Amino acid sequence: AEWRLALWTLLSVLLPVLLTAWCSLQRSRRQLLIRDIFRKSRHDWSYTDLFGQPSYCCVCGEHILRGAFCGCCGLRAGECCLGRADQRFPCKETVGGTAGTSLQQHHWVRGNVPLCSCCAVCGQQCGTQPKLCDYRCAWCQCTVHDECMVDCLRTEECTFGEFRDLIIPPSYLSTINEMRKEKKTSYEKVVPYCRKHWMPVIILANTRSGNNMGETLLGEFKMLLNPVQIFDLSKIAPAKALQLCTLLPCNSVRVLVCGGDGTVGWVLDAIDEMKIKGQEQYIPQVAILPLGTGNDLSNTLGWGAGYAGEVPVEEILRNVMEADGVRLDRWKVQVTNKGYYNLRKQKVFTMNNYFSIGPDALMALNFHAHREKTPCLFSSRIINKAVYFFYGTKDCLIQECKDLNKKVELELDGERIELPSLEGIIVLNIGYWGGGCRLWEGMGGEPFPFARYDDGLLEVVGVHGSFHCAQIQVKLGNPVRLGQAHTVRLILKSSKMPMQVDGEPWAQGPCTVTITHKTHALMLYHSGEQSDDDASSLSE
Repeated sequence: AEWRLALWTLLSVLLPVLLTAWCSLQRSRRQLLIRDIFRKSRHDWSYTDLFGQPSYCCVCGEHILRGAFCGCCGLRAGECCLGRADQRFPCKETVGGTAGTSLQQHHWVRGNVPLCSCCAVCGQQCGTQPKLCDYRCAWCQCTVHDECMVDCLRTEECTFGEFRDLIIPPSYLSTINEMRKEKKTSYEKVVPYCRKHWMPVIILANTRSGNNMGETLLGEFKMLLNPVQIFDLSKIAPAKALQLCTLLPCNSVRVLVCGGDGTVGWVLDAIDEMKIKGQEQYIPQVAILPLGTGNDLSNTLGWGAGYAGEVPVEEILRNVMEADGVRLDRWKVQVTNKGYYNLRKQKVFTMNNYFSIGPDALMALNFHAHREKTPCLFSSRIINKAVYFFYGTKDCLIQECKDLNKKVELELDGERIELPSLEGIIVLNIGYWGGGCRLWEGMGGEPFPFARYDDGLLEVVGVHGSFHCAQIQVKLGNPVRLGQAHTVRLILKSSKMPMQVDGEPWAQGPCTVTITHKTHALMLYHSGEQSDDDASSLSE
């Protein structure tokens, strides 16, 4: 009886372990096969364990819970049918078509059409039946019932739909490639080069920014546009991606940067490199989809304080088309070390938003140190702000930046400014600071001119500490306004202090910081998100 009990006990332990091991082995084999198909495929496949909506396999027509979908054309297939789907159904072409013309046929994909769509022929709703039915064009996004699909529609020219002015047609790129082989550069003769209102857009997304929505956005934009217009900045540098501008009409390209203010600065630096290379005629205008933590530049330009998927990508593209062009001042921040520190290399930064020394720079420094140690924890905008709050509260008790006014000298346009008792100094180029706070205007009754981003002037303010920063952000206090200037010079006489430029912090010893105007950037302003304050500042 004892050996039977021992046998049953052994079996009860081993059986679940063996079953789990067998399932894991089968899953690993399945994933290897799927990965091999993905590697060789013309489609941009992504695997999912559970589709977010009722889905049907494009091969067998069966209802599927898990499988793969193409991020470019929208094709969906179950695991067993994935290989056949890849062979049977082509993906939409990124470069091709009839060279020298703008002709492009519809790319029809059967099944899994949006539920809110209507048939382009009869006007009735599509996708209402629980089976693989109806068609959707992967270019113009129009839908057609099975019974309404006729031969003429299969060969009909596609107009590219609502976003035709943003799409780069495959035939255009094919023609440009032929011209480059023949060493011709008269691209303006190419259709749709001469099309009125054509403003091709390039999407640059940082999949590591803020709330990690970049991956989802990349797929949604690829569905609506030509995938060749979409770039993942975690895989390709902005400077390389922006070379596409040189194949497009002069002064007409628009770039949508999906990321935080740091990503925007990265892209603007790459655009400055284009100017150095003599490519000024190809410089694009830049719009922002805010995915970062602070997003102060995005907020200043009317694109909002943060994006969390609340606006459909179609509306984002409409906003990019309707946005107005503006100029943004960019500043050179030169940090020259003193004494022993002078042996180190001089630091030079480009500033779009603000420079600061004191408690907010200390919070940024602690935040970045923590994020570098455990980057996996910082995948949410809420978590990021909570960490900033923790370090701000900690500094309220310790006051590491106390008596800053005794350690620094401030000069505005060559005139020395007498400093009151302060713990921090902030030099502003834009209206917003600290994740959405109007720092220069404050909440006082005194009439102060609005901070502008295109007037060649910097606004300089002081804060009394971390608690004072918190009071300003909840509109219970005002900063100390120190003045406006075209050139700012700050001398750190002693000790080591935290500094930051546009969220990039470091600990700095005795030095001289000089901020001078560098250049302008061509940006896009979205008037739909502006406040009354923004409207007033623009009209001045």
